[in-house]
This record gives sequence, structure tokens and C-alpha cells, in this order.
Amino acid sequence: MNVRTLAGTLIAGVACFATVSAFADAAKPADTAKPAAAKAAADGAGGDAKLIKSAMRAAPAKVAKHATIVAMDAGGAMRTLRKGTNGFTCMPDNPAVPGPAAMCMDKASMDWVNAWVAKKTPPAKVGLMYMLAGGTDASNTDPYAEKPTAENHWIMTGPHVMIVGADQSFYDAYPKSADPDTSVPYVMWAGTPYQHLMVPIK
Repeated sequence: MNVRTLAGTLIAGVACFATVSAFADAAKPADTAKPAAAKAAADGAGGDAKLIKSAMRAAPAKVAKHATIVAMDAGGAMRTLRKGTNGFTCMPDNPAVPGPAAMCMDKASMDWVNAWVAKKTPPAKVGLMYMLAGGTDASNTDPYAEKPTAENHWIMTGPHVMIVGADQSFYDAYPKSADPDTSVPYVMWAGTPYQHLMVPIK
């Protein structure tokens, strides 16, 4: 999961900073109004219906159906496409990153992401994040890496769910290798305040 400016990517794994920072902003009250020019740009790119469909691919159908859907407008501001009722917020794929980036998270995960983006201690609240369409590649050791280097153990992630904010004893039960077997559950960013469990679903 790495951190840039779009949504900001958990347990990104929560894997795409660009996806996670903008997503973090979605935890704050969203301004649903936008300039006509920005709306036209969004509509030209496929419209809200296409964005909602993309966002809903991130989570199980029963979760996505009742989740709030947010997206960034042409000016970089977050806007709400659809209000939800189940406490989950989903965001569509970000075409600016190389891999899939659609994600869906609960309130605890949003708080965790906000802490990560702000480089603060995350709350001790267990959160769940879905990236069932897959995730953008990221460093497995550096929460803020933006590109692969010889030292930051860049890995490829497929469809997965993430668990954040759990006790240390929970993460101690899983592999923490810098170069993990990504076909089984493993801890990403082990040894940092932002460690989280990556659980592949394929």
C-alpha cells in the first residue's frame, strides 16, 4: 500500500497511496457540489454510473450495494456519488496508477488510513478493507514508498482483504517476511505502526 494523492492506498495493500490519501479525505464531510466544468469532465470519462460500478467491484455485492460511493472530481476534490447505509465507503479504480485500485472500507479502516496519511499513531480499532478487484503493487516494508527500489521489497498483490488496527498478538500469528508468499495471508509493513494483515482471496 503506498501513499500519493488520489485516495490514499490499506491495508493498501491498501496498496496505493494515490488511492489512500484521497480515500482518507472521504472520511471527512464531502462537498457534493462541484463546478460544471469538473462535472463535465467526470461525465466525459464515463459518468457517475460507471464510477459507481467500478467502486462496487471492490467489495462483496451485499456490502457494495449499501455502501457510500465517493470519487475525486477533475479538480481533485472528493465528492459523494451515492450515500450508503452500512458504514462502508467504496471508491472506484484510479486510472492514474498501474494496477487495480478500487477499494471499500469500514469506518475503523478510514480512521486507520487517516492516521497513516498523517503519519500519526493509528487507533486501536480493528478495521476491514476490501480490494476484491486486486491492488496496485507496493513496497512490503516502507509505508510511504512510491516506486520500487533495490531495498524496499516491492510486491505484486492480487484480490485481497485487509485487517488493520488489531493487537500485536494477532499479527504475530502470521508470516512477516519482507518477501512474502502472497498466495497466503501475510503481514504487510511489519514492525511499523501501520502493519496490517493481507489476506488473498484467490
